[in-house]
Amino acid sequence: MSENFSEKLRRLRTERGITQQQLASMMYIDRSTIARWESGTRLPDLVLLPRLAKCLGVEVSLLIPDEDPSGPAPVVIIVDDEPLILSGELKTLCEVLPSAEITGFSSPAQALDFALNNRITLAFLDIEMGKVNGFDICKKLLSINPTTRVIYLTAFPDYALKAWDTGARGFLVKPLDARDITEQLRRLNLLPQCPENRDGQEARHA
Repeated sequence: MSENFSEKLRRLRTERGITQQQLASMMYIDRSTIARWESGTRLPDLVLLPRLAKCLGVEVSLLIPDEDPSGPAPVVIIVDDEPLILSGELKTLCEVLPSAEITGFSSPAQALDFALNNRITLAFLDIEMGKVNGFDICKKLLSINPTTRVIYLTAFPDYALKAWDTGARGFLVKPLDARDITEQLRRLNLLPQCPENRDGQEARHA
């Protein structure tokens, strides 16, 4: 009998001695996403498959699932070109939005590719990212899906006034704090998507 995607992923990860948390950190996603993939309740988007294949050291063709992704979890992305900072931001977001599927991108181009194949609910965008800035990424995301809510992340509060001219819905100053994120999402009426963690205090991962 051939393996389905979840069985194959679990076997490959185990054979390489990689934990779910380690694989999640390598991919800039939440561990609960890996758990959903391995339980068969969710499937990765085709944009994420090359990243997964690279982490596991296999060809992409080995991982391509036959089924289509499904499920009600809100899709959230965070884009920051500093990998170490991105990892910390991802952890904080997972505390506030434990039921969401959160994916981190250090490459704005990869984030846009992901948006073309996924209906992004919420996007957290760093403003300063080398030659690309968050303002341009925001405009492109909204052209792909006008219902995406965008919240900017920056260490420079002076950007706040310009941020409101781009269609964004919020603005947070780094480093991120769970309480600040929670307050921002409540003001935007975005927290009802994850009522089980209204205070942003706990993170329960599968």
